[in-house]
Amino acid sequence: MDFETVAARLQQKGVKPTTNRILVFKELAANHQPMSLSALEARMPNMDKSSIFRVLTVFLENEIVHAFEDGRGLLNYELCLSHGACSHNDSHIHFYCESCQKSFCLEDIHIPHFTLPEGFCTHSMSFVIKGECPDCRRKNHHI
Repeated sequence: MDFETVAARLQQKGVKPTTNRILVFKELAANHQPMSLSALEARMPNMDKSSIFRVLTVFLENEIVHAFEDGRGLLNYELCLSHGACSHNDSHIHFYCESCQKSFCLEDIHIPHFTLPEGFCTHSMSFVIKGECPDCRRKNHHI
């Protein structure tokens, strides 16, 4: 994604397109899988952890990213696919590989619809399956 495309996407969500915000957005888009704060920090050595965290906080508040806990207690961030207001229709299952410690989106497996008891109100849902990704399974089991 080029600078202008990212800037337009941020503005569409009501966020001022600063350099740091554009860089974090581009890194999330280029990686094609959810990333933790520490993974972003490792891939963006010219930006300090607190700056990346501030950008992610703004992105969460403005529904530019979704966050989910990966089963280790770490938040992973992925870009929201919705343009404008987030409809949360892109909610899907995530997979955490216990060998390589990467998280993957299983976009074809959607979170099932639940009817909660009266009085409960859903703000977000996250489903994480843990195991081994295909690459690690091949390496570890010589398949």
